[in-house]
Amino acid sequence: MTKRTGLRRRILLGLLGYVVVLSVAVVVNGFIVNEHAERLVWQTLLDSEMDHLLELRERDPGFRWTNTQSLAFYDGRDPAGMPPPLRGVGPGVYDEIMIDGVERVALVREVDGRPLALSLDITDLEERELDMGLTMVGSAVTLVVLLCIAIAWSVNRLLKPLRDMAQSIERLRPDQSGQRIDTPESASAELVVIADSLNDYLQRNDRFVERERVFIDSASHELRTPVAVISGASEIALQQPQLPEPARGQLLRIQRTAREVEQLISLLLVLAKDPARLARSSDRVALDELIPGIVEDHRHLTRDKDLQLDILALPPCEIVAPLPIVQAAIGNLLRNAIEHSDRGRITIRLEAPATVIIDDPGHGMTPEEIARIYASVARGGGRDGGGIGLDLISRLCEHLGWRLDFASDEGRGTTTTLRMAT
Repeated sequence: MTKRTGLRRRILLGLLGYVVVLSVAVVVNGFIVNEHAERLVWQTLLDSEMDHLLELRERDPGFRWTNTQSLAFYDGRDPAGMPPPLRGVGPGVYDEIMIDGVERVALVREVDGRPLALSLDITDLEERELDMGLTMVGSAVTLVVLLCIAIAWSVNRLLKPLRDMAQSIERLRPDQSGQRIDTPESASAELVVIADSLNDYLQRNDRFVERERVFIDSASHELRTPVAVISGASEIALQQPQLPEPARGQLLRIQRTAREVEQLISLLLVLAKDPARLARSSDRVALDELIPGIVEDHRHLTRDKDLQLDILALPPCEIVAPLPIVQAAIGNLLRNAIEHSDRGRITIRLEAPATVIIDDPGHGMTPEEIARIYASVARGGGRDGGGIGLDLISRLCEHLGWRLDFASDEGRGTTTTLRMAT
């Protein structure tokens, strides 16, 4: 099962991701704006200085410029006098270039067909800019950390009522009645609506469970009583001496039908109960001792057929389940195998863990027919044929956590596997 992340973690990750992305965007934008502004400043400053220099040279043709420690002028009339980084470049501003081991910014302008260059030492400014950049990054990281702490605290405070409610819901037990979800006075209107809806559902579920219990108890008594009367009366009638053979056959038929109806009632009542409640009323059933009796009870069905029922390996095996239901499940699977076979050998064997396997030499089933059985189970189809239908047995297995499988080839028989281990 996929492990799901909590709402708190999702909100935290989302907000923290947003803060980090926003902070990075602000820092990057700050650097871009800083570089653009810096370039405009250098452009303005050097243009002003170059204009002033050209104006002085125009007034005094013999004017000679003297380089200072920070500002240097280069005349393109002498290519050797132009620093290597500025040779052959076009007019413009060139930032962060190295001239004689010093980081400078330079303006190149073409005057009277020759390049003139003016460079400014920006080593100190670049160091200050680096310090300012580190300060900005440190401030951004500090801001992100503080925002993360504030967001974590706010999200914890915001989601605490929801977490408390989730824990209360997790503590609910299906087998207990009268359970309620309580909300504190400080709960939001939305949480109160959720709690009220859950409490209303719990109340209706309690009433439904009570109605189910009353119905099952009443049905168990009211349905079993007439079946027991019919079974008892037919048994007494069969003990009468000089009973005509036709009447005896009819009474035996009534007796078998009564047993089938009793099994069907037990099965339906099991399907109506919650599996957790069934576990408390189950028995320890020894399958290796139970199967021979079930086979003998169904041997009379082979009377008019050339069929042989053989019991193979029966290793010791115990399960915890309602005894009548185990008898009904195995018995009806065996009945189904007999009804769909005309001649040959039906084998019943037991394998670990708690797996009953019935092989019959019957007509077999196509994959489409097997698919129809499973489809009938899925949509709750009705019975077909004598006894309890395969669809009902399949739903019983699903209800109890058992597994029923069919493997068959048309015309070659069917292998039915009932796994009762849970």
